[in-house]
Amino acid sequence: MMHSLVLCLAALLHFGHATTYTSDWAIRIRGDMESVNRVAEKYGFTNMGQIGELRTYYMFHHQQTANRSTVYNKDLTTRVTKETEVEWLQQQVVKERAKRSYVTADMKTRGLPAAHTKPVHTQTLHFNDPVWSSLWYFHCIEKSKGCRSHMNIAAAWERGYTGKGVVVSVLDDGIEKEHPDLKPNYDPVASYDMNGRDPDPSPHYSSSADNYHGTRCAGIVAAAANNSQCTVGVSFNARIGGVRMLDGDVTDITEAQSLSFSPHYIDVYLSSWGPGDDGATLEGPGPLALRTLQNAVKNGRNGRGSIYVWASGNGGRNGDHCSCDGYSSSIYTIAISSTTWHGSHPDYLEQCPSIMATAFTGGDTEGLVRDLELCGQTKCRFLTYYM
Repeated sequence: MMHSLVLCLAALLHFGHATTYTSDWAIRIRGDMESVNRVAEKYGFTNMGQIGELRTYYMFHHQQTANRSTVYNKDLTTRVTKETEVEWLQQQVVKERAKRSYVTADMKTRGLPAAHTKPVHTQTLHFNDPVWSSLWYFHCIEKSKGCRSHMNIAAAWERGYTGKGVVVSVLDDGIEKEHPDLKPNYDPVASYDMNGRDPDPSPHYSSSADNYHGTRCAGIVAAAANNSQCTVGVSFNARIGGVRMLDGDVTDITEAQSLSFSPHYIDVYLSSWGPGDDGATLEGPGPLALRTLQNAVKNGRNGRGSIYVWASGNGGRNGDHCSCDGYSSSIYTIAISSTTWHGSHPDYLEQCPSIMATAFTGGDTEGLVRDLELCGQTKCRFLTYYM
């Protein structure tokens, strides 16, 4: 407990960093659309529309305000606040968000090669995907030889739980919709580009950004089975989409719009990112993202509630604690942690009471958990994935 308090107090130092303001405002206005547009026009804003599913909340863009500035436009904010219809407004700031991706475990958490496991159900479960026989975490069940722990995935498949009828969307840096192992299950209705404001969630590539994280997450979930391509997803019959939202400035508006995209169509939202895992950051959802989560778990999926799955964090080596992450520790999300093949926790794992489940990850052995690499349409390369 004392360790957690020290971490959280140390995180206050993080707030001393310069804040970057954008030219966008979130505003809550009481009244009809005519009232909303009147306020926007009076102060030189462009009304960009309702923010996700949040009624009476709108995104206003002010072209005359510099984007990515360290200067808060206090004068404009103060004047707008005086309007009787305006109940709340906030100039948006850029949030630092880290993808929870590759971490190399130390010697203490290394696993043995996958060849040491003995596959089960070889007659009833056999796919022609190139690496099927080496996907030990699918083959392991309670009675498997060489498996010290298991997730019982093969048994679930045999009972018909293969993801059929379920729609998953990966909120990340985009997904390769033309990837040969994702294309059969790709769902455009569950996909959007929040950064570019268009329907195409494909990653953008540059020398400064390796935007393959979302594709890898999507492959673990729903890579097609029995198509002679690459690997097999844990829910190989699920429909998979992606929301590109991490490849640009992330604000509270960005997160709220992403978390509420197609809420009555998408069943599960997968997020493997969050505040920095540096042991010095205490942060959670902003007012818009938090309100979105609250609304979605009550009203999403046509009243059944949207499901948000969140990676718990990779900051164990830095003394980080997922209780200081307001996303994975939220009552509205399901936090997933990791374990090595032999059941021990990796040294980069973050521990906290909010963790709801654990899935296999890699140690320092290449190929322990297989995912998709960006590979165009002709070949596939596999790398170890870490939650």
